[in-house]
Amino acid sequence: MLGNSLDRPATRRPCPFLMLRVLMTTLLVLLAAIFFAGFVFTSFKARGISEHYPPLGTFSEANGIRMHAVHIPAGENADLPRLIFIHGASGNLRDQYEAFAAKLEGRAEMLFIDRPGHGWSERDGEDYDTPDGQARAIAETMKDYGIERGIMIGHSYGGAVIASFALAHPEMTDGLLFLSPATHPWPGGVAWYNDLVSVPVIGQFVANTLILPAGLQMVKPGVACVFAPNPVPDGYIEKTGAEMVLRPKEFRANARELTRLNAYLREVAPRYTEIKAPTVIITGDSDDVVAPEIHSEGLKKEIDGSELVTVRNLGHKPDYIANDLAVAAIEKLGGLVRDLQALAENVSQRIAGDDVRCN
Repeated sequence: MLGNSLDRPATRRPCPFLMLRVLMTTLLVLLAAIFFAGFVFTSFKARGISEHYPPLGTFSEANGIRMHAVHIPAGENADLPRLIFIHGASGNLRDQYEAFAAKLEGRAEMLFIDRPGHGWSERDGEDYDTPDGQARAIAETMKDYGIERGIMIGHSYGGAVIASFALAHPEMTDGLLFLSPATHPWPGGVAWYNDLVSVPVIGQFVANTLILPAGLQMVKPGVACVFAPNPVPDGYIEKTGAEMVLRPKEFRANARELTRLNAYLREVAPRYTEIKAPTVIITGDSDDVVAPEIHSEGLKKEIDGSELVTVRNLGHKPDYIANDLAVAAIEKLGGLVRDLQALAENVSQRIAGDDVRCN
């Protein structure tokens, strides 16, 4: 009997620590596979995006970094001063180029600039993470194209840049057009992923593996929220290269400037009373991206003689939805007589029925 019992195999209980090690190893392998796949996809897709949206313009050197811009000469019968267009966050020069180039071609010399770190412009170091550093690069870029002064047009974050430009270079500023500007400190912060990718090492890792595949799913709804309650124009995402911001270096540059903006504006906004250039501010009362009562109304109070034009039921994109009004504002800054308030009322009536929801 004893011999028979020894012949039977002993029954062993599974070791819980061994099972945990196996489980952890499996999870680590799966995570490594996911991150590796994300890295490969990001590298491949980012290259494809760059090839799909090649530079539209030419390059120049500004304070040691390469700047990309589209320069359009004035026509023989030009009736407006030189115009310099500065795009907002998460964008590139194609955004303003598509909105204004064809409408104003021949009437003025125009310069559309990729801000440092965006589109095809480089960014080297933290000096260009804030609007004042970007304003310096823009001033140098203007000079490279022989433009000593002009009317500065800035949308959203570009509004903070042209405000800083006017403070640093009043002799180069013929006028200012703010389109739904982000120019003042605000309560709260920015989206959590901007904070995450701004962190050294970890942020670079996330940007190179996860942001682009996840971001591609968010481009269309994200753009819809920027325009809401107004509809997105046909072909807007493709024409403006909206996916370019998902490239790792550009996404991190965009995130760093957003995370530093609020603190920067707390220091600089009190100086807006020093701005003396003719100024027009166009905003929408339904802008859910930046609060008009903080930014646009703040500029109106602080810049002496400025004109605030508020359009009812307009979201964050007056450059597209109220393009005729924006062009009229440029004309007024250029010395032509334009009733912007009457034009704003026309736009308000035209878009009164817009009711696009941001999901």
